[in-house]
Amino acid sequence: MPVTKSAQKQMRVSEKRRVRNKSIRSLCKTSITKAEGLIFSGELEGAQKAVVAAISSLDKAAEQGIIHPNNAARRKARLMKKLNEAQGPSSTEEPTSTEEPTVPS
Repeated sequence: MPVTKSAQKQMRVSEKRRVRNKSIRSLCKTSITKAEGLIFSGELEGAQKAVVAAISSLDKAAEQGIIHPNNAARRKARLMKKLNEAQGPSSTEEPTSTEEPTVPS
C-alpha cells in the first residue's frame, strides 16, 4: 500500500482511469466484433454501418489516449480490408482488357 498522501491519491486516480479506460476499450472490441460478424455473415449493408461505428469508436479511443494511434490505425485497416474483400471487386474500377489497344494509322 502507498505510504505518502500523494501516492495514495495517485492510486485512487489511476484506479478511476483504469475503470473508465476499460469500458471504452471494451466498447471498441465489441463494435469490431459486431462488424466482423456482419461481414462474415454476408450482411454488407449492416456491416458498412457497423464498420463506420467501429472506426469512430477507435478514433475516439485514440484521441483520448486510451489506445495508441498506431494501434487504432492498424485495427481500422484490418477491418476495412475484411470489408473490402467481402464486397468483392468494386464496380467503380475499370475492367481490365486482355486485348491490345489498336493504334490508328
